[in-house]
Amino acid sequence: MSEFQIDVNVVGGGLAGTEAAWQIASRGLKVALWEMRPLKMPPAHVSDKLAELVCSNSLGSDLPDRASGLLKAELRLLDSVLLACADETRVPAGGALAVGREQFSEMVTCRVENHPYITVCRQEVIEIPEGVTVIATGPLTSPTFSDAIAVMVGAQYLYFYDALAPIVTRESIDMDVAFEGARFAHREGQSADYINCPLNEAQYKRLVDALVGAERMELRDFEREDPHFFEGCLPVEVLAARGRDALAYGPLRPIGIIDPRTGRRPYAVVQLRQDDAAGTLYNLVGFQTNLRWPEQRRVLSMIPGLESAEFVRFGQMHRNTFLNAPELIDSTMQYQSRGELFFAGQLTGVEGYVGNIATGMLAGINAARLVKGESLWKLPTETMMGALAHYVSHADVQRFQPMKANFGLLSPLTQPARGKRERYHLYAERALASLSQYIEQYRDGQEEK
Repeated sequence: MSEFQIDVNVVGGGLAGTEAAWQIASRGLKVALWEMRPLKMPPAHVSDKLAELVCSNSLGSDLPDRASGLLKAELRLLDSVLLACADETRVPAGGALAVGREQFSEMVTCRVENHPYITVCRQEVIEIPEGVTVIATGPLTSPTFSDAIAVMVGAQYLYFYDALAPIVTRESIDMDVAFEGARFAHREGQSADYINCPLNEAQYKRLVDALVGAERMELRDFEREDPHFFEGCLPVEVLAARGRDALAYGPLRPIGIIDPRTGRRPYAVVQLRQDDAAGTLYNLVGFQTNLRWPEQRRVLSMIPGLESAEFVRFGQMHRNTFLNAPELIDSTMQYQSRGELFFAGQLTGVEGYVGNIATGMLAGINAARLVKGESLWKLPTETMMGALAHYVSHADVQRFQPMKANFGLLSPLTQPARGKRERYHLYAERALASLSQYIEQYRDGQEEK
């Protein structure tokens, strides 16, 4: 494929692919990073930047006793370039790590393109490359390359649907109705990193009825007639249709929110999170949707404080694709039937930005180790990275669903804990100690005993 001497091909310039390429290059190997944008644009992308964030600008909780926070701590311990870029472009989001979307992808693109051992190739890959390769083409893999993968693995693809949340301008939010604040900010001293639109019971019921009755977009040709929704990213109208209280116990739950004007908790609340570094754009948290755009404007304008909202992006739904990974890959991210090939990112069945970065890192490290003749990493299942890799390679093949980081994946604790928070704290302590020990075992070429 390449006209220059390379050691490893990485296909896909998203979160997993860029992290994989960086990890390989950081180990002194030459990498060709193949990205088809802007020559061919997937439906959900809007730029040619590497590591473009499509669905949300939040990388989840950054608290050490949260699963997502633990995974980030592990990635920082392993010198993730994407976590470094995220830390440098973060925007206020309470205990979460949210980034300025454009600034983040620009920084990643700049660092990757300027690495002396990485060559970014703007070209669609239509066949599986020869030699050591990491495939990280993501949930919107082009049809041609999807066909090539399907022929190679001999397994049927599974599809699920993902949806994007709308974005509005901050200046169009009526702050005489909405208010700033975070959950439990009144008692935990958290900063006011969200804008909250409170609803009383009548307003909430009208909104639910409108969501359920609104007209939805038709699925496009590349999408199946019988949608298989991923539970972690349901369109808000689908969730609303499950029951009158589904949203009140889900993304509109008012727990921990106090309206400063009344001193009381509202019946429900719509939260908006800062989407750009300048603080001019806000996305509606949990409002991924596939409603028609005029319907989005009509229905979402029923939310108190958003009656005159200016929408800079409406929500939309797109197909995501993933492999039946337990039949195909090992916990090293290595393809079982071809040792030179690794998969990473959402194709493997991990969910969430940070999970994609983690599998990209592991695939990149192991691709480099393979080239160097070193044994591949199988991270301990006491770590969140190791637990995710174990899940996608050992889950029930008949019931396999995408999975994000969660403490339920970790091997059980041997010491008792008095409550959930203490248990999570102990999980995190054990994971970081285990990972540190594992890294030390491999330092300077020393092999694991």
